[in-house]
Amino acid sequence: MLEALWCILIGYALGGINPSYIIARIRGFDIRKRGSGNAGASNALMVMGKAVGIFSALFDIAKAYFAVYIARRLFPGLEVAGAISGSACIIGHILPVIMKFRGGKGLACLGGVILSFDYRVFLVMLTVELIIVLAVDYICVVPITAAVAYPFVHGIMISLLGGLIFILPCCLILFKHIENIKRIRNGTEAHLSFLWKRNEEIERLKQNRGDKD
Repeated sequence: MLEALWCILIGYALGGINPSYIIARIRGFDIRKRGSGNAGASNALMVMGKAVGIFSALFDIAKAYFAVYIARRLFPGLEVAGAISGSACIIGHILPVIMKFRGGKGLACLGGVILSFDYRVFLVMLTVELIIVLAVDYICVVPITAAVAYPFVHGIMISLLGGLIFILPCCLILFKHIENIKRIRNGTEAHLSFLWKRNEEIERLKQNRGDKD
C-alpha cells in the first residue's frame, strides 16, 4: 500500500508540471483563456506557435514516460507500479491541484505511458492514429480512440490489472473531449489542416460560429 501511494505521488507530481501553462504565464497570459481554453500542447501550438506546441508535447510525453520508468525502477516488486504512476501522471496533467484542477486533456501523457511500457505498441498505435486523423481531419479523434483502445491493449499484452487501472485516466480523457465532439457536430472544431491552411480554417470557424469580425 505504501509503495502504491508513492507511485501515485510521483506520477501526480510529474503530471502537474505543465509546460504550455508555464510558458504562457512567462509571456504574460493564461493559455486557458485563449484558443480552445485547454492547457495542453495542441492549444499551445495554435496560440503560441509550432515550436512551443512541439516542445510542450515532447515534455508531456517525457514526464509520463519517466513517471512509469521511475516507479518501475523504485518498486520492482509491485507489478502495477508503472500503471499506477502512469495513471496518476495523466490525472495530474488533467487535474493539477496547482492549476485549480484545470489542466490539459492527457493525450501526450498517454503517449508517454504507452512508450514507456513498450515502444513497439507505441509505434503501432501511432501509425494507426495517424491514418485515422488524416482520414477524418480532426486531431481530437486521436485521444478519443487511443483512450478507448489502450486499457484493452495493456490488459491483453502486459497486465490485466494494469489495464483495469488505466480505465480511470482513460475515461477522464474521454470526458475532457466531450466538448470537442460537440464542436465537430456544429462545425466549430478545428481541423488538422489548420496547421497548413491557417487562414482558411480561421475563416471557416468564424463563419460557423457566426462571428462578425
